[in-house]
Amino acid sequence: MTRAQLDKKPVDVASMFDTVAEKYDVTNDVLSLGQDRLWRRAVVKAVDAQPGERILDIAAGTGTSSEPWANQEIEVVPADFSLGMLRVGRRRRPDMAFTAADAMSLPFADESFDVVTMSFGLRNVADPETALREFLRVTKPGGRLLICEFSQPVNKVFRTVYSNYLMRALPPVARRTSSNPDSYVYLAESIRAWPPQGELARIVETAGWQRVGWTNLTGGIVALHLGTKR
Repeated sequence: MTRAQLDKKPVDVASMFDTVAEKYDVTNDVLSLGQDRLWRRAVVKAVDAQPGERILDIAAGTGTSSEPWANQEIEVVPADFSLGMLRVGRRRRPDMAFTAADAMSLPFADESFDVVTMSFGLRNVADPETALREFLRVTKPGGRLLICEFSQPVNKVFRTVYSNYLMRALPPVARRTSSNPDSYVYLAESIRAWPPQGELARIVETAGWQRVGWTNLTGGIVALHLGTKR
């Protein structure tokens, strides 16, 4: 089985997600103790999409994150660079416009979308700032960015408990639920190595986004980073 390393070579990351595609949504639900559903609802609320807007949902995987907008008949393009994920998504929701796309080199024209959103994907990109600049390029003036990503719990005691869960409890649970348990060792490592909220906000700003801020979810386990295009 393929397992990505922290150098995040695109071919390794894509291959790893190909191997977990079939059970990906179920495994995430188990490992997050159902919190992933609350996080997805928080994303939809924060985006506040309006009729007539067009959304790019990059790193959409099997399309679970895109479905709320599709169900509201708001145009959404679920995009991912894992063909295995896209195949599962197309089988589940043939009505959605699944598109193969690399976050660092998007196959879309300038100023194509009102909103770009990415949930739990930026952490897997080899160069996040390059991806954020690409998101800016394809966003219309005045358009919005929303990044939903694992972050750092704000309470020190809770942070220690959470870190222990990631490295000790997560891999054994993944062995029971995932088709590629080793990929969840990478997941734990990548979460621990990811920058905290303020540092990520600075990266988003450096990429050219304006009015950048964040909201913590579940005590900072996850954070929503928002920005707008000038």
